[in-house]
Amino acid sequence: MIREASQLTKQAWVQQLPASVMVYPLSWVDRVKYFAWRIYTPMHPAVRDFLGAVGLVNHTEKYPRGRQPYILGHIAPGQTMQEFVAYVVGKGFGNHFVAFEDRGQVVSLRHVDNFKYQYHLRIFEDGEVRGHYEYTPECHPFLHMKEGTMEPRRDEFLKILADKITVAEHSE
Repeated sequence: MIREASQLTKQAWVQQLPASVMVYPLSWVDRVKYFAWRIYTPMHPAVRDFLGAVGLVNHTEKYPRGRQPYILGHIAPGQTMQEFVAYVVGKGFGNHFVAFEDRGQVVSLRHVDNFKYQYHLRIFEDGEVRGHYEYTPECHPFLHMKEGTMEPRRDEFLKILADKITVAEHSE
């Protein structure tokens, strides 16, 4: 059932998810970044895919199975991927289409904590759910790409996801 949902994803329902909304920054430096990203964002998926295709950026080569760390669990039995994603969107997450994609990823969602930090969830075709807390690409694009600021924040994610996932025993 999860695989069927993932096949529909790129065709329809992920494209229709509400986009994540960036918090308007307070400092003038961050406002410049904010407006630059507003202009650049529509082009980012093409730039990201091009850089990956020519080998200038390989986002997942350092991770086992091609997925970032911090597994939270799997979508709980009895619910579809669309139901799970609808629940998470209802909790304030939005489609983070500018993010790099991990192997087998169906959807990337984020909840912006403030202009500087975000909670980032990835849902995979096998129902696996992974998440981390990190810099937003809008505030610190290079630090974000280096992934040195990722934190698990497992307990916070599990409070949000409640009984919607079967919790993994370890977080990698």
